[in-house]
Amino acid sequence: MQHYPQGALYVVATPIGNLADITLRALHVLQMADAVACEDTRHTQSLLRAYGIDKAAAQLLAVHQHNEAEAAQAVVQRLQQGQRVACVSDAGTPGVSDPGARLVAAVQAAGLRAVPLPGASSVTTALSVAGAVAHSTEHGGFVFAGFLPVKSAERAATIQKQLVAEPRCVVLLEAPHRIGELAQALAVLGERPVTLARELTKQFEEVTTQPAHALAAWLAGAPQRSRGEFVVLLHPMPVAADDAESLRVLRLLVQELPLKTAVRLAAEITGAPRNVLYDTALSWKRSDAGDGQDGEETGD
Repeated sequence: MQHYPQGALYVVATPIGNLADITLRALHVLQMADAVACEDTRHTQSLLRAYGIDKAAAQLLAVHQHNEAEAAQAVVQRLQQGQRVACVSDAGTPGVSDPGARLVAAVQAAGLRAVPLPGASSVTTALSVAGAVAHSTEHGGFVFAGFLPVKSAERAATIQKQLVAEPRCVVLLEAPHRIGELAQALAVLGERPVTLARELTKQFEEVTTQPAHALAAWLAGAPQRSRGEFVVLLHPMPVAADDAESLRVLRLLVQELPLKTAVRLAAEITGAPRNVLYDTALSWKRSDAGDGQDGEETGD
């Protein structure tokens, strides 16, 4: 049975939309806690009452992005007095692009204990249904980038300098009033697949995967598509067709077959991504044409 020590901070994940996505352990800790550190005391009070948990106003401590450093010290003092304090965000897991990280750091710096209570997270929820994490060891895993800079120039620079060259899946978060701007900025990724997950676990939940250049048009296709909080997943970059075997097979086939047929067969034989093989073969054809040799260039 789980032990619940005194003088510890309990980091409690709360639902990201559907109130049923709360754990029994979370309810037990929220009921037991001497105080609850939260982003918005009114929101958290409503959440607690939905589960039949009644906390006095004095037991709810406002700990948000504007006061997190100072409020953390007040929480540390409570822990040093032997109190149990639960930390929650408005939705999801504290410390993951939500207040909580500084609080946990302050608790650890004071030599006190932080106890994690796993639960709802928009990041893992979106990843579980997007098929965006590569199976290969070369580009496996994912990178959590969270919210990009608000200013357009800084956001564009981050995309160009960091995301364009990142081969792994990249997880972004975005608010509804900025999702259109983000979609336009991501257009530089061209054909790279991007999954948009909005209103996760709620009535109008929607998950779609589009080429990066088509995101803005998809959002503009219906007013409701820009509503709700977003998780944005940049799919892994295709594995480069640079291994000798793939290139050898492709070169032999291109010499004997039409480009599209050669690419399709080379992909089936070697397992290399078809679009990467196509771009490689097309560059060969263009190079041959530039050298004055006969060459067929077949587009999609």
